[in-house]
Amino acid sequence: MNWNQVEGNWEQFKGKVQTQWGKLTGDDLDMINGKRKELAGRIQERYGKAQEDAEREVDDWLKKSN
Repeated sequence: MNWNQVEGNWEQFKGKVQTQWGKLTGDDLDMINGKRKELAGRIQERYGKAQEDAEREVDDWLKKSN
């Protein structure tokens, strides 16, 4: 799966994202709206992670979602 599929089906993926990153609120998910960089940024903000770590987590999650 690639990010275009996630972005195109964001409503379906919101629950999976919230399960993975429980600190993200419904408002966060609405703001992210399927944008990968926005998701990484929100993870970085909510969890106090470095940008590279947050982006790596998103990549790992995407690989596992296949």
